[in-house]
Amino acid sequence: MPSTLTESTDPYCLRPGEATELLHGHQWRRFVALGDSVVEGMCEPTPGYPDVQWVDRVAAELTAARPELAYRNLGRRGLRAHQVRATQLAPALAFAPDLALVVCGGNDAFHPGYDAEAVDAELTAMITALRDVDADVITVGMFDVSHSPAVPEHLRPGLGERMRRLSAHTASLAERLDTIHVHLTDHPLTADPTLYSTDGRHGSARSDAIATAQTLRTLSRRLPPPR
Repeated sequence: MPSTLTESTDPYCLRPGEATELLHGHQWRRFVALGDSVVEGMCEPTPGYPDVQWVDRVAAELTAARPELAYRNLGRRGLRAHQVRATQLAPALAFAPDLALVVCGGNDAFHPGYDAEAVDAELTAMITALRDVDADVITVGMFDVSHSPAVPEHLRPGLGERMRRLSAHTASLAERLDTIHVHLTDHPLTADPTLYSTDGRHGSARSDAIATAQTLRTLSRRLPPPR
């Protein structure tokens, strides 16, 4: 993409006024986010894109449509799936959310010993507990970070296979547990180097802007049609 590209001209980002249209009349009042660094926010600045991380951007758009929305971000970098459940599920439930986002497993998948079934069990426990208190739950198949130029060439095949396995397993859980699933792994730009940070583990501000657009478009499908 040309270096002059900005969020306002990026064809994969929100159009002016689109967020307002997508979220008009949404019903959510209490939004909580659980997860690792992807949720906490570790995006690398990109010229032409706001330096605001993905989940905060989603919360801001939800709040613009419903100003009384309460929002809490519990995400912490470096956590594996079992640590997210152990440290964040209880406070998330105590927050009494009606909308929750759960993203984890990436730190598990970075290791060659990634246990997909164990991560599935942790995600299932969190999603089920949140669904049991009548919260809508957002799950995500993230961009495949193995395409980052900062990932050494010899590590890319194994990492890519594990990241795609995590995405596929999460999509299957989403279908079984009726979550609002945002699938980014097969996005047309997933192999574009501008989506990734120089640390080889996280995304850029551009990836967060694109993820925000995809999240809001997916959320809008759970809303009743305008009258």
